[in-house]
This record gives sequence, C-alpha cells and structure tokens, in this order.
Amino acid sequence: MSERTEKEEAIAGSAVEAGYRWVAEWERHEATWISWPHNLKTWPGRFTNIPLVTERMVRILAEVEHVHVLGGTPEAISQAQQSLSDVDNVTIHDVPTNDTWIRDFGPTFLLNKDGTKLGATRWRFNAWGNKYPHEKDAAASEKVCNLLNAAGKLRTEGDSPIESFASSLVAEGGGIETDGQGTLMTTSSVLLSSTRNFHWTRELVESELRRMLNVRKVLWVDGGALAGDDTDSHIDQLVRFIRPGLVLAAVSCSSNDTNADKLELQRQNLVGMTDAHGRPLDVIPLMTPPPRLIQGRRVPESYCNFYIANEIVLMPTFGYRETDDAAAGILQDLMPERRVVCLDASDFIFGLGAFHCATQQQPAVTLS
Repeated sequence: MSERTEKEEAIAGSAVEAGYRWVAEWERHEATWISWPHNLKTWPGRFTNIPLVTERMVRILAEVEHVHVLGGTPEAISQAQQSLSDVDNVTIHDVPTNDTWIRDFGPTFLLNKDGTKLGATRWRFNAWGNKYPHEKDAAASEKVCNLLNAAGKLRTEGDSPIESFASSLVAEGGGIETDGQGTLMTTSSVLLSSTRNFHWTRELVESELRRMLNVRKVLWVDGGALAGDDTDSHIDQLVRFIRPGLVLAAVSCSSNDTNADKLELQRQNLVGMTDAHGRPLDVIPLMTPPPRLIQGRRVPESYCNFYIANEIVLMPTFGYRETDDAAAGILQDLMPERRVVCLDASDFIFGLGAFHCATQQQPAVTLS
C-alpha cells in the first residue's frame, strides 16, 4: 500500500465527521490524567525528589478535579498508592508506561458539539522522533480510552462510552495548542520533522489536524527554540493561548541568552497573525528565567509550561525570584477567575519537561 493511500485511509473516519471538536484547556474539566514517574534515566542522579513533586502536583489538582494516575510499573504503582493513600479524588490504574510525559503520548480529548459526549484522538507516538524507548507509551492512549469505556468513562456524570479516532500522524499533545474556537498553533520543526512524518506535506498535516480535531486554521509559529529542549520546539514551551485572541509568548530575560534571538523572532512572527475568526493575536511576552545548567546540561525552563485546571493555574517555578514572581503576576492578572499555584520545578525540569508536559485534561461532559 502506498504512503498516500495509507494516509487517505487513516483519515477517512474522523472526529470532525463524527461531530466532535477540540476544546480549550480552560474549559471545565472532568479530570486530569498523569503518569507516575519511574524512569531513572529521565532524571539521572536527581530522581529522588521527582515522586515528591509529583505527589504535590496530584494533591493540588485533586482539590479541584479528579486525578487519574497511570502507575507505569508495579513498584511505581505501590509508591503512588502509598504517597496518595490519604488523598480523595484520585484513581490509580495499572497501565504500563515508559515515562511520565502523558501530554505527549496520551489521547487528545474532545467533546461533541453539544458537549454531551466525550471523544478522543489517538496520535501515533514515537518519542519525539525515536529518541527514547516508547513501546509502552505508544500503547497507552488506547489503554486510557479502554479504561474509560470499561468503567462507564470513569466520570461522575453520564455513562456513554468514549469514541476514539486513531490518526496516522505522528504527533504529541505538547506540540499542538488550541483556543477552543477552531484555531490551532504548532511548529514545523515538530510536525514536519523527517523523524516523525516523513513524506507528509504541510497541506496533508493541516488536513489531518482539521479532520481529527475539527480546527479551521493552523498557525505555524516558527522561529522559537529553547536550548536543551529535546522535543524539537513544542509549542507548549513557547506560546500558549490564555483566551481566544490572546497568547503568552516566551521571551528571554537577557539579550546574552542564546535563546534570545530565536524567541524574539518567534514573537515577531506572531505579531500580525490572526485566528480562525480573523482576530489579530494579542501577544504578551513571558520572560524565561536566566540560563541554567544541571550536570553541565542546559535545561529548557519556560513559564509557558503552566497547566490550566478547574479554578487554578499550576505554574512551574525555577528558583529565580524575579522571573518567578513576574510570571506568576502576569498569569494572575490575565486569569483573575483562577488562583495561580506555584510549584517548584527546578529538579523536575531536568527531565526536560514541566507540569503541562506531565498532565492531560479530560473535559467535562454536560448531561443531555
């Protein structure tokens, strides 16, 4: 079967044809999904604190919504159960994983147009271009959907099964961002990379995104990069929607930073872009902390890796008081209806991701 025929066949049954849409992160959640950390190679020499930070993250989120935890290994399941034994609103699942970055390997959840049914798009996952072992992570999105079906969607409301759609596109959840109104932001360095989607044209990628997420306009936000990032420039480290028409864009706090020119080029590229409704983007700069090395390696620290949950915003901090406080102030000013909760990610980021990378939201369904 030819490459083109395989793609055409893969997109024939799609989320848009079934009446689903990709919702914004700030819309109401039913739950957050995470994957309990267990891979020592992700945090060499610094793993001890990672389960403690994850426990704190779960406790914060469980105050505002249900948290589903993929256990990963028998030992990790036991650790998660012990750490969270006194926490209500948490369910731990026996699902094997390679790593903790569920944003990238988990399903991208959808809702039907009247919000009464949950759906999901399941991307192909190859660990950011076959950089790491990933066979368990690659199977996890289907397992999550099966769990939801087996337990009546594991939701407090409704009991209809989740409808999922398998895409032939290699993609990660951290590489795509939406305003919930038909606009998607991504980067060419991710979705058009030869190690992910060899032979796919930009037009084919856009067509697949429209079919699998029901978006109408794709913004290719190129130019930006963070030293030390192994994702080939995921959008959730660089630019984030706060609400329709308004984005936060990472900029360097110092002109001496090797990231400075690339992040400024990205900001300039954003200016003048319009969303699916023709609205110009309002671009608000969000300074990154000063460059930092851990064990001689630059870490990709960015406040753009925040996570919007029900009633709160979980924001990573990196131990730099000036930029930590400035970022928290900007987020609080822009989202006054939520409380910004800061959590130290100065060790967590050694794994090359922060709290948005480690979470995936499941939107709430309205009873019909």
